[in-house]
Amino acid sequence: MTEFTPFMSLAGGALIGLAAVLLMALHGRIAGISGIVGGIVPPLAADWGWRAAFLAGAIAAPALIIALTGHKIAFSSPAATPWLIVGGLIVGVGVTIGAGCTSGHGVCGIARLSVRSLAATLTFMLTTGVTVYVVRHIAGGL
Repeated sequence: MTEFTPFMSLAGGALIGLAAVLLMALHGRIAGISGIVGGIVPPLAADWGWRAAFLAGAIAAPALIIALTGHKIAFSSPAATPWLIVGGLIVGVGVTIGAGCTSGHGVCGIARLSVRSLAATLTFMLTTGVTVYVVRHIAGGL
């Protein structure tokens, strides 16, 4: 389990919201990570520059927080690496089928009152809950 940190969580959520609003206001684009990453994987999108800058900021920001505050979040996973890879591939398929990811649909789409994004978000949240229940209580965990 991780320790809940209300201030850091609130600050992180506010920064995510601010980044989403600024990206929409300045570039007219939705801050969906799968779409942003898709534009920097060859063949490069014509607007790959802002995509690369956005991803660089997403990587650099936690490093900056650690450097400024010394606050590190411990992370460990009981799942073996091959299961993590399989899970990542399944998520990639889901992102493709769902035409977007949790950040695109869940953060930006719901904020825009998109019915499609609301349906997508409900679908992946329910699927996550069912998956956790099945893995922990029926399959006996990993």
